Amino acid sequence: MATTLVLLSSTSMSYAATPAPADPRDPADSLIWLEDLDSARSMEWVKSHNATTEQRLQADPRYQRFYNEALAIMGAKDRIPAPRFLNGQIYNFWQDEQHLRGIWRRTTLADYRSAEPKWETVLDIDALGKAEGKSWVFKGASCLEPEQRRCLISLSNGGEDAVELREFDLVSRTFVEGGFRIPRAKQGVAWEDADHLLLATEWTPGDVTASGYAYVVKRVTRGRPLSEAVELYRGQKSDVATAPSVLHDGQGRSLTLIVQALDFFHSRTLVLGKDGKPRELKIPQKVSVAGLVAGQVVFSLDEAWGDLPSGAVATAPLDDVIAHPDAIRARLAWKPGARQALEGVSTSRDRLLLSILDNVNGSLLSLEPTEDGTWKATKLPLPDKLALGFGSADTRSNLVFAAAEGFTTPSSLYLVDAASASAEPIKSLPARFDASNLVVDQFEAKSTDGTMVPYFLVHRKDMPLNGSTPVLLNAYGGFQVSSTPSYSGTTGKLWLERGGAYAVANIRGGGEFGPDWHQAALKTKRQIAYDDFASVARDMIARKVTTPKKLGIVGGSNGGLLMGVQMTQFPELYNAVVIQVPLLDMIRISKIAAGASWQGEYGDVYADPEARAFWLKNSPYHALKKGGKYPEPYIFTTTRDDRTGPQHARKFAARMEDLGLPFYYYENTEGGHGSGADIKQSAKTSALWMTYLARKLED
Repeated sequence: MATTLVLLSSTSMSYAATPAPADPRDPADSLIWLEDLDSARSMEWVKSHNATTEQRLQADPRYQRFYNEALAIMGAKDRIPAPRFLNGQIYNFWQDEQHLRGIWRRTTLADYRSAEPKWETVLDIDALGKAEGKSWVFKGASCLEPEQRRCLISLSNGGEDAVELREFDLVSRTFVEGGFRIPRAKQGVAWEDADHLLLATEWTPGDVTASGYAYVVKRVTRGRPLSEAVELYRGQKSDVATAPSVLHDGQGRSLTLIVQALDFFHSRTLVLGKDGKPRELKIPQKVSVAGLVAGQVVFSLDEAWGDLPSGAVATAPLDDVIAHPDAIRARLAWKPGARQALEGVSTSRDRLLLSILDNVNGSLLSLEPTEDGTWKATKLPLPDKLALGFGSADTRSNLVFAAAEGFTTPSSLYLVDAASASAEPIKSLPARFDASNLVVDQFEAKSTDGTMVPYFLVHRKDMPLNGSTPVLLNAYGGFQVSSTPSYSGTTGKLWLERGGAYAVANIRGGGEFGPDWHQAALKTKRQIAYDDFASVARDMIARKVTTPKKLGIVGGSNGGLLMGVQMTQFPELYNAVVIQVPLLDMIRISKIAAGASWQGEYGDVYADPEARAFWLKNSPYHALKKGGKYPEPYIFTTTRDDRTGPQHARKFAARMEDLGLPFYYYENTEGGHGSGADIKQSAKTSALWMTYLARKLED
């Protein structure tokens, strides 16, 4: 039920903040100046429009209530602390009103199972930022196996993807004096051993791929300057990126890889042999290495590999992969049924763990290796008809955390023993809203080509079928990312509890039914995803659940693009459109932030005439017309979003302004590709757009 800002890609690389020159092939664009990220002129425009939106929405008596309720939920002390197995203990990153930027803390597994664990603070991000005069945001830690004592801490300024890396000692709880310290960049890093890192970064300023990603991997030695790092592999500047990784299993074996991403979905994978030299794995470009367990390399297949079907999982012996990377013989571990899809791959000490979807409902499997090289699958005993997923797994044992949640079912955390296939509930989130009068239905809408598109609808049991119910419809529809049931206290409290209904559409472009569901809406076939979404809207109207006057839509990132298309192609269907951290200028997308990296999803308008023709017609920024009868949208972005970039949202709003069209615009000056850098910023974000929805759909 969360209006999740689903990310296009979590990979981080650099991009230019100043506008790229106009291309003579492009339509005239008088608003390129707004692509200058931090210029005085751009920021004055942002400040002015933020003030207007704040004045309009914060004056509404509902705003303060929404803010208070959202902040209370986001900062609640009785949230489930997300656990991570690390260094023989349980680690958690925690934010609340006293720790806005958060603390990284730890406890024992036995204590974590108790109602009130005794936590020891390992790193205080608020205190660190205050001491250093920085707006630090914690972006995670990569720890050296198998000891898991030394870690590389990722610190972001204001929430951007670019991070500074610092070596940290978990035992002493201090940064290592004279240890590894990598300057701010968008970079990929992996521990090779205690004294060496494998690092892909912007070694020379500006020397990155067209997508803004690093493409050179070097070995960094402790105590030596970065200038002495030894090059291991160099990709091409025409690629998306190149990055290293080191996989470990629970028996001390490891596999070192370099992945050269040719585009967002196709890659070349290389393995470092015993001689330290990279050799290419002869696997299809849409097959990826997903893990290492029990001496077996795990592969995820987004295309068929010989007689192994697309969507399947396969394995091959580690020794064979290292010795003969050009002659891999993989065996099937799992394949999907007709309505199934692989959601994720995890590993514990000697179990292969799969998260799958079955008609968009979750299921978790534990696979045991057998003597004949096959795998025996056991379904784990977790609740049905919910979203299920694995959390942190312990490579020193077969313990793994798993979570279950639904639209009206608060999240529960289970401690799973993957070897015995047992699951013990250990924590449950208290209800954040009254769901006693709510039900969840799963319907299907017929799209324009006859395909049945499923969607979930959360509504009151006594909902009248007279079109009077305000409905908020959400979807993503891209990058093979699935939209599954989730529990959102803020959406429940601020929307459902007050009588609204919430819907999630499983449109094509997502991964709900495997690679084929995604590829059906790839590049110039994307219109079918937009038709799917509109068909779901029409289906709810036909069922008399709602009417266009009462129907609002919301989406972020690629979902923000979806919202822009819906607003410009199907304006008659909606009365409210919430566009979050979006892509909207699909002609200059490759010139903004990390946009060039997604040409595998959207096409390349400068190299493919069909892609150019498609987006000249469908790019929301270019589709806006003077006199158009559009719903008045709420457009949200963040200045520090170095992924999609705030330039899309700025230009879209400014174009509406030039055309005399009404809109709301708000740009948070921090936050990265999300709602805010801390819970107060996120609470304000939620309160603003929920107030907008109430004004549009309830008044």
